Amino acid sequence: MQGSAIKPAPRRRLLAAVAVLSAVAVLSGCASSKQKNVATHSPNAASASVVPGSSGARQAIARWAKEYERDRTDRRAILGYSNALSQNRQFVQAKAVLRSAVIAHPGDREIASAYGKILAMNGRFTEALNVIQRAQTPQTPDWKLLSAEAAVNDQLGNHEKARSLYRQALKIAPDDPNLLNNLGLSHLLSNELPEAEYTLRKAASLPGADSRVRQNLALVLGIQGKFSEAEQVARAELDPRQAEANIAYLKGMLQSRG
Repeated sequence: MQGSAIKPAPRRRLLAAVAVLSAVAVLSGCASSKQKNVATHSPNAASASVVPGSSGARQAIARWAKEYERDRTDRRAILGYSNALSQNRQFVQAKAVLRSAVIAHPGDREIASAYGKILAMNGRFTEALNVIQRAQTPQTPDWKLLSAEAAVNDQLGNHEKARSLYRQALKIAPDDPNLLNNLGLSHLLSNELPEAEYTLRKAASLPGADSRVRQNLALVLGIQGKFSEAEQVARAELDPRQAEANIAYLKGMLQSRG
């Protein structure tokens, strides 16, 4: 199976489910990730790879909650607290924080982007697009809003539209590893595996690429049957036994759908 491509029709659902979950079920590393699970002080960093329910996640929420309670209009505290809640999959609470924030900061595009993303996480895709598109200004487009709009379109199955938006965002923020990561997953959702691999390799090679990017690269390699390389990439992020277990799980899952 080495180097083989996944057949499009029977496995499309598998690809979509795994990609949307960003390898959570297969290559997330769970609690055995080698990377230290400490929330970053940057509230906008998607790279804050915190394991939900872990002590790191709880500490991040507690730290940001104090700042948020001190001043609920402080945008840094709003973004930090909502991001910590989202990392712990407390999406309803994060949505409530951001809903208040868009009222307090009506012209803040970063808050609007975060709110649009959390609406999408709660399955409110149309509302998410409305929030994001209202905050965008065509004359001076914000790349984070473009990325957020692209992510919602991917969740709606509009993958070509999503990739067009990601490419627009990359013109503003060239070689941003998080943008390239999302573009790679968009290719994966369309079963464009060579394009997904190429894009994720590029993302993983850039400064600032986080554990999630490399885990997604390992996922795409594994789906193509490149298990040795997938395991090698995974071992850099996970405990060796966890990496082996994840690759074995992926092999079994693909073979059962062969």
